[in-house]
Amino acid sequence: MSGIFQFLGDFLDQLFVKGFWGIIKGFGLGVANIFNVPKYVNIFREYAGTLGVGGIILGALCCLLVLALLAGIILLIVMLLKKYLRFRKTVVNQEELLNEVATLNREVMKLSIEKDKILAMKVSQLGLRPGENPYLESAVDGTSGAAAVAAEGAEGEVSPEGTDDRTADDYSRFYKLTQVDIEMEGYEPPVYNNEITLPEIIDMYRNFAASRMGLYYEHRTLRLFLAAFASTRLIILQGISGTGKTSLPYSFGKFLQNDATIASVQPSWRDRTELFGYFNEFTKRFNETEVLKKMYEATYKEDIYLTILDEMNIARVEYYFAEMLSILEMPSRDEWIVSLVPSVWPTDPKHLFDGKLKLPDNMWYIGTINNDDSTFAVTDKVYDRAIPIDINTKGKFFEAPWTDNLTLSYKHLESMFNECKEKYKVSEESLRKLAELDDYVIEHFRLAFGNRIVKQLQEFVPAYVGCGGTEIDGLDFVLCHKILRKFESLNLSFIRDEISGLITYLNKHFGKSNMNESKEYLERLQKMM
Repeated sequence: MSGIFQFLGDFLDQLFVKGFWGIIKGFGLGVANIFNVPKYVNIFREYAGTLGVGGIILGALCCLLVLALLAGIILLIVMLLKKYLRFRKTVVNQEELLNEVATLNREVMKLSIEKDKILAMKVSQLGLRPGENPYLESAVDGTSGAAAVAAEGAEGEVSPEGTDDRTADDYSRFYKLTQVDIEMEGYEPPVYNNEITLPEIIDMYRNFAASRMGLYYEHRTLRLFLAAFASTRLIILQGISGTGKTSLPYSFGKFLQNDATIASVQPSWRDRTELFGYFNEFTKRFNETEVLKKMYEATYKEDIYLTILDEMNIARVEYYFAEMLSILEMPSRDEWIVSLVPSVWPTDPKHLFDGKLKLPDNMWYIGTINNDDSTFAVTDKVYDRAIPIDINTKGKFFEAPWTDNLTLSYKHLESMFNECKEKYKVSEESLRKLAELDDYVIEHFRLAFGNRIVKQLQEFVPAYVGCGGTEIDGLDFVLCHKILRKFESLNLSFIRDEISGLITYLNKHFGKSNMNESKEYLERLQKMM
């Protein structure tokens, strides 16, 4: 038995004492010998007498190299230790954060469970099952579903037996639109002024804005603004800040006794829900916007409705207004339809059909634009479908008589536009010159007018003439703002000479005293090069 203990002792002594301990001891002795500076000094002294001057210098250099090597080894070890400590600290912090997040998640889950239990108790006290009544969310004050029902119970609106005997068929998921239905019951339209002319509207509004609101506009600006109603549903007012871009449609709504709806565009606007709202699947209610409410209200009346998209390019217009651009482009107004919900409820508002709303014929959309570093550039897709009007100067003060409001029907306004299309139709000579100009622009600038612009021109120019302008000035405006504006997207340095040729072309075919706005714009482009 003693032999086995002796064997184990010798075996473990060989393994641990002479083996592992020898490695550790040898490593320690090696490190000690490496950093044994006195030994290096003694060796140098021992051989200093036998070495010449050259040997001593060479030996000194060897010593310096050895010292540099030792310092490098020490520095490397220190850096590795620091890196390890930083890494370890980061790992520890991440673990602590993960543990804290996990703890917070558990607390949130506990609170959610407690909240659900409390709401379920409130609902069960009223004799209802959660989710059986779409009225569980109040569309008026925005309270949660169970809270709304509990509030009703507190107000004594629940039956004595503790149950609400109303059903889903008693409620509309469109609260605001249903309110419009109620308000429009027994509505009697006002007496519209169907004798007024377009120039009289301009003069009357100009005096109204000056005498009642302290706003002063030039006749030309108002002619452009009113004529734009004839050719498009989207009007863009652009220019420097403080020139009355928003005030123009706002005061025009006051003039017509139908306030404009102001939709202040936000940078976060991304899709159509910003204009119309959205259906909440949980509450089973449609969150309507004020714009949608006014659209619905307009279906009941013949008044002129204006929706102002204030600072419309602070978000990308082609994102949130894309569907409207496509719908308003449809040739037939019967196709101006927007889908709100995919299903039909018997309590939906009266003027909805199959969950869809037909856009009103009597609503125009006025966008205001400031071109600066905080906004997005408006794309050709938007400009092509709109009438852009520059307002870069403040109107001059003038004495205006006190002027009353106007009650104007959109049907009378459109009838005057249609009359202008017949009476002031664009002349064949002007159309021929425009066709030749189109060929010239295609050849030299690789740009074309397009059928849409020609159609707008044939609707806008007659209305502009009917408002008191001239045909050549109307053509000049359309050419400048719908065609020449596209030159800004070209490389101006390459078309400098071509621009000079286009100015010469306009002078030759339209006269030196005409097309001044277009020529001034081209000259500004040349100065930008």
